[in-house]
Amino acid sequence: MQPVETSDPEGVDYGWVMQTTFVLTIVVGAPVVAALSVRTTLPTWGARVEFAIRVGAVVWIVVALAVFFYARRFDAGDGGDDPDELPEDGD
Repeated sequence: MQPVETSDPEGVDYGWVMQTTFVLTIVVGAPVVAALSVRTTLPTWGARVEFAIRVGAVVWIVVALAVFFYARRFDAGDGGDDPDELPEDGD
Protein backbone atom coordinates (compact mmCIF):
# COMPACT_ATOMS: atom_id res chain seq x y z
CA MET A 1 0.00 0.00 0.00
CA GLN A 2 1.40 3.36 -1.01
CA PRO A 3 1.48 6.12 1.63
CA VAL A 4 -0.87 9.01 0.92
CA GLU A 5 1.75 11.60 1.70
CA THR A 6 5.41 11.50 2.61
CA SER A 7 7.87 14.15 3.58
CA ASP A 8 11.61 14.25 3.64
CA PRO A 9 12.44 17.22 5.84
CA GLU A 10 15.97 18.47 5.97
CA GLY A 11 16.84 19.47 9.48
CA VAL A 12 14.02 19.83 11.97
CA ASP A 13 10.65 18.25 11.11
CA TYR A 14 8.38 21.08 12.24
CA GLY A 15 5.24 18.97 11.80
CA TRP A 16 6.58 16.47 14.33
CA VAL A 17 7.57 19.33 16.65
CA MET A 18 4.07 20.85 16.50
CA GLN A 19 2.27 17.54 17.04
CA THR A 20 4.54 16.52 19.91
CA THR A 21 4.25 19.96 21.50
CA PHE A 22 0.45 19.79 21.31
CA VAL A 23 0.25 16.37 22.98
CA LEU A 24 2.87 17.07 25.65
CA THR A 25 1.35 20.45 26.50
CA ILE A 26 -1.97 18.78 27.28
CA VAL A 27 -0.38 15.84 29.12
CA VAL A 28 1.92 18.07 31.19
CA GLY A 29 -0.16 21.26 31.30
CA ALA A 30 -3.44 19.91 32.67
CA PRO A 31 -1.90 18.47 35.84
CA VAL A 32 0.29 21.56 36.33
CA VAL A 33 -2.68 23.93 36.02
CA ALA A 34 -4.77 21.76 38.34
CA ALA A 35 -2.00 21.49 40.94
CA LEU A 36 -1.27 25.21 40.93
CA SER A 37 -4.95 26.15 41.08
CA VAL A 38 -5.44 24.29 44.38
CA ARG A 39 -3.60 26.98 46.36
CA THR A 40 -4.97 29.93 44.36
CA THR A 41 -8.21 31.76 45.05
CA LEU A 42 -10.25 31.77 41.84
CA PRO A 43 -13.69 33.16 42.71
CA THR A 44 -15.13 33.57 39.20
CA TRP A 45 -15.05 31.65 35.95
CA GLY A 46 -13.22 34.57 34.37
CA ALA A 47 -10.47 34.31 36.97
CA ARG A 48 -10.23 30.57 36.40
CA VAL A 49 -9.96 30.97 32.63
CA GLU A 50 -7.35 33.73 32.96
CA PHE A 51 -5.33 31.58 35.37
CA ALA A 52 -5.45 28.56 33.06
CA ILE A 53 -4.38 30.65 30.05
CA ARG A 54 -1.49 32.28 31.90
CA VAL A 55 -0.14 29.03 33.33
CA GLY A 56 -0.86 27.13 30.11
CA ALA A 57 1.05 29.69 28.05
CA VAL A 58 4.14 29.23 30.20
CA VAL A 59 3.83 25.43 29.98
CA TRP A 60 3.35 25.64 26.21
CA ILE A 61 6.44 27.78 25.57
CA VAL A 62 8.63 25.62 27.81
CA VAL A 63 7.41 22.41 26.16
CA ALA A 64 7.71 23.87 22.65
CA LEU A 65 11.29 25.00 23.19
CA ALA A 66 12.27 21.70 24.79
CA VAL A 67 10.75 19.67 21.93
CA PHE A 68 12.35 21.91 19.29
CA PHE A 69 15.82 21.65 20.83
CA TYR A 70 15.37 17.90 21.24
CA ALA A 71 14.44 17.57 17.57
CA ARG A 72 17.31 19.77 16.49
CA ARG A 73 19.88 17.93 18.58
CA PHE A 74 18.77 14.34 18.00
CA ASP A 75 17.10 14.71 14.58
CA ALA A 76 13.89 13.32 16.11
CA GLY A 77 10.66 12.90 14.23
CA ASP A 78 12.23 11.41 11.13
CA GLY A 79 9.45 8.86 10.95
CA GLY A 80 11.68 5.83 11.25
CA ASP A 81 12.28 3.69 8.18
CA ASP A 82 11.81 5.01 4.67
CA PRO A 83 8.36 3.78 3.53
CA ASP A 84 9.53 3.69 -0.13
CA GLU A 85 12.35 1.30 0.70
CA LEU A 86 11.48 -2.35 0.15
CA PRO A 87 12.72 -4.85 2.73
CA GLU A 88 15.50 -7.13 1.61
CA ASP A 89 15.16 -10.92 1.62
CA GLY A 90 15.47 -12.29 5.15
CA ASP A 91 14.20 -9.10 6.84
